[in-house]
Amino acid sequence: MSTALWAIIGCGVLALIYGIWAVRSVLKLDAGNARMQEIAAAIQEGAGAYLARQYTTIAIVGAVIFGVVWYLLTLKVAVGFLVGATLSGAAGYIGMLVSVRANVRTTQASSVSLAAGLNVAFKSGAVTGMLVAGLALLAVAVYYAVLTVHLGYAPGSREVIDALVALGFGASLISIFARLGGGIFTKGADVGGDLVGKIEAGIPEDDPRNPATIADNVGDNVGDCAGMAADLFETYAVTVVATMVLASMMTYPLAIGAACIVTSIIGTFFVRLGKSNNIMGALYKGFIASAVLSLVALYFVTDWVIGLDTAYTVGTLNFTGMTLYYCGVAGLAITGLIIWITEYYTGVNFRPVKSIAAASATGHGTNVIQGLAISMEAT
Repeated sequence: MSTALWAIIGCGVLALIYGIWAVRSVLKLDAGNARMQEIAAAIQEGAGAYLARQYTTIAIVGAVIFGVVWYLLTLKVAVGFLVGATLSGAAGYIGMLVSVRANVRTTQASSVSLAAGLNVAFKSGAVTGMLVAGLALLAVAVYYAVLTVHLGYAPGSREVIDALVALGFGASLISIFARLGGGIFTKGADVGGDLVGKIEAGIPEDDPRNPATIADNVGDNVGDCAGMAADLFETYAVTVVATMVLASMMTYPLAIGAACIVTSIIGTFFVRLGKSNNIMGALYKGFIASAVLSLVALYFVTDWVIGLDTAYTVGTLNFTGMTLYYCGVAGLAITGLIIWITEYYTGVNFRPVKSIAAASATGHGTNVIQGLAISMEAT
């Protein structure tokens, strides 16, 4: 196995180590008073029950698809599907386990200071991000190594490509169930809880005395946390596999992902709240640090794996390694632009949100019209 592939797997393991360290540091923090822990325990119990029921259904569907893929294609493709589905499900479960335990600790830390609350919230989010990214990178890299090194298939052969595409398909199956199922569940609990609580029983919104409030928070965790984790795994794995297939470069996309995991880990230590108490400012510090380090890392990774001056031809397209490096630079710039645009259209200090607030003064109709217009403009 090549040195580059070993380094890629090592970076994936590093992401898992960072995630384990971060989650241990979060779980050591104060979980608040007895009432807070009681509510958190109810949410944990509900989230665990929901995922157990959902994954039981997914397992049945997945087993059927596994058998069909094995029968119609090959065992290698079916195993790829199984790897993607299993690890995507594991990513979702990890996201849920972390979120339901970090929520109450974030609440307690926020009662101390904004900086403490941000630190716990960001670190718990970084846990899921790094664990999921590490799992996705390891899934693709290790299965690629098994296919090419141990089974002896050529790197760009149809057997390897089909197996890796099936891995992405397996991840997508779990992602769809987790994201949509959790979203439907939480919205049903939210609307039902508001109708029963505020209208019929006179209980304020989000009051824990209303059981639907607990169900709503369960839905938030399984949809926005477990679902997002599975979605992130699927996006990461599918994007890497698609790049490997389309660019006819099997190791380079994996090397980029590995290098950016390292720079992202370093960037997490730059997220600190300044004197202005601007949370987005703190997040920008982390992004800028990661982006600058990624620019440097991407340059050396490109030179090491494919060569900056080496010429390549894919179809009718001719390019060099330096061309691909410039594409990576453009991707980083676009990422920063997307973050800024998102903040502009959702921040309370900017024109779009202020215009929606002003439109609300004249009624529901103008509020809906202005909100729809702003959403289309942002998109």
